[in-house]
Amino acid sequence: MIANSLLSAPLKVVNMGLESFARDLAAAGVPVIDMDWQPPARGDAGRAALLARLDRLPRIEAANAAALERFLKADPVLVDVRPAGEVLPGLGDRMILHAGPPIEWAQMCGPLRGAIQGAIVLEGWAADLEAAEKLAASGAIRFEPNHHFGAVGPMTGMITRSMPVMVVENRAFGNRAHCTLNEGLGKVMRFGGNDAEVLTRLRWLASDLAPALGAALKLSGGLPLKGLVARGLAMGDEMHQRNVACSSLFVRTMAPWLARAVADPAKLSGVFEFIGANDQFFLNVAMAMGKSIADPARGLADSTIVTAMCRNGTDFGIRVAATGDRWFVAPVEQPTGLYFPGYTAADANPDIGDSTIVETVGLGGFAMAASPAVAGFVGAGTAADALDYTRAMYDITVGRNPDWTIPGLDFAGVPVCIDVRKVVETGIAPTINTGIAHRKPGIGQVGAGTVRAPLRCFEDALVAVAATMGLA
Repeated sequence: MIANSLLSAPLKVVNMGLESFARDLAAAGVPVIDMDWQPPARGDAGRAALLARLDRLPRIEAANAAALERFLKADPVLVDVRPAGEVLPGLGDRMILHAGPPIEWAQMCGPLRGAIQGAIVLEGWAADLEAAEKLAASGAIRFEPNHHFGAVGPMTGMITRSMPVMVVENRAFGNRAHCTLNEGLGKVMRFGGNDAEVLTRLRWLASDLAPALGAALKLSGGLPLKGLVARGLAMGDEMHQRNVACSSLFVRTMAPWLARAVADPAKLSGVFEFIGANDQFFLNVAMAMGKSIADPARGLADSTIVTAMCRNGTDFGIRVAATGDRWFVAPVEQPTGLYFPGYTAADANPDIGDSTIVETVGLGGFAMAASPAVAGFVGAGTAADALDYTRAMYDITVGRNPDWTIPGLDFAGVPVCIDVRKVVETGIAPTINTGIAHRKPGIGQVGAGTVRAPLRCFEDALVAVAATMGLA
């Protein structure tokens, strides 16, 4: 009787196989729900078994709750702008900090090499770019990741002793994080630019902009950032590829203090003109803020929360709370997106930069639903697609940030605290909004897009965390 009723009733199908099965059923007029499903851990039996052992383990749940609490309690304040050599202990002469996990000259991509050549000339260690290239290849320059020095940098991420860095203090936990000033748009060192125009601009940042901002911040007592970012999200920023609102709010807030700090009208005018013409100015502030938020969770035993994601143009690297400063590395992916006129995907370098720290704390690609305009700019699709990107990130995080909400999702908080267990279980890789650099040195930005973090980093991290707990 039951079999007869089933056969005679209208079909309603849930498809968990190939998408083409659902299309064929729909074409035949059969109601069908197509589920995007795959076996846990990409079908790897060993990792699936390990996930089962780690799932809902009280030690991990408690540690991850503690990590989430540290992320949410953070109180980041921009307090100063100083030369890197004055605020980054251990940053010595003939040393260059770069974006991403550790890498040596022989493995570096074109834009990273180009930026290093420019930085060497800027510091006066070589007279020209050709000599700088030889010096870099000789082993006379020490290369270190920014993250090893409490810092981050966009794209190539160059930091040397003379370069000014912004200082963000997390007043809830007492730690500080640093990032260079945003150079503006066009041919810039962060995208591998290294000609006279690039170096002249960097010298002006050090001689005029940095002292002005540093003095203004001291007069103001510092610029609290959490509330400013909340307003920016409500105004359409996601803090990675779109920073128009927060850059404007920054100028509006700091203008009276800059006016008090800079007596020379010409210099003051130059400061306002530069920041006002740079829609991406706030990106670097957001990056230092992101690192200051994530670092207090570093070293938290038993926690599977990601505390850093970054890339150097060759490798993608992550850090996880329970394993402290250890890197888990895999080859970096190629971005997909939109290219400036005259350029194509053939010109693009694989993804690069420390700016994924903003996704690490729930912004950027994780908050794309707050910034539907950015979806078109990075080639991610429609405003509806932007909502879907953020919804997917809820599946790999342990909480939501009630201080940073998204109007388009009924003011839900942004997804925060990436859990390596959830990434491995679902096969959903973090979505990252990104700029695209030309693969050759000295050319600069050629587009913008999105990229996925490689799953292997998270799979390796899962095994390592389990080992620290005696479970692998």
